[in-house]
Amino acid sequence: MNEIRAEIWVQALLRRAQAGGAMGMVLRRGDRDAGAVWVKLMRLDGTCELFVPVRNSEGERIWTRPLGITSETDADDRARKAIERDPDLWLVEIEDRQGRHFLTEPVEDASKRE
Repeated sequence: MNEIRAEIWVQALLRRAQAGGAMGMVLRRGDRDAGAVWVKLMRLDGTCELFVPVRNSEGERIWTRPLGITSETDADDRARKAIERDPDLWLVEIEDRQGRHFLTEPVEDASKRE
């Protein structure tokens, strides 16, 4: 299965967010080709969500929300620990008052995967 390079995928996500009237930025650059990408959605009301990629049983990428709606501090702590384990990880932040993440793949709550 051919995957799109991480850097190109991140650029496309940021363009979708910008086209939708949201703000997006790269907080941490990972490996240009194969780094995993995590997305932090700032809801601009003091809460945020963290979206983490996983593979479903068919091998397709989907996203989970391991913390649900949480504080920025909790999301940053989780991301920091992941970066310590995987230095190739990208971290992208989307700021959107409407809570849109601009991901095109399916999103599942982490509790449904357990």
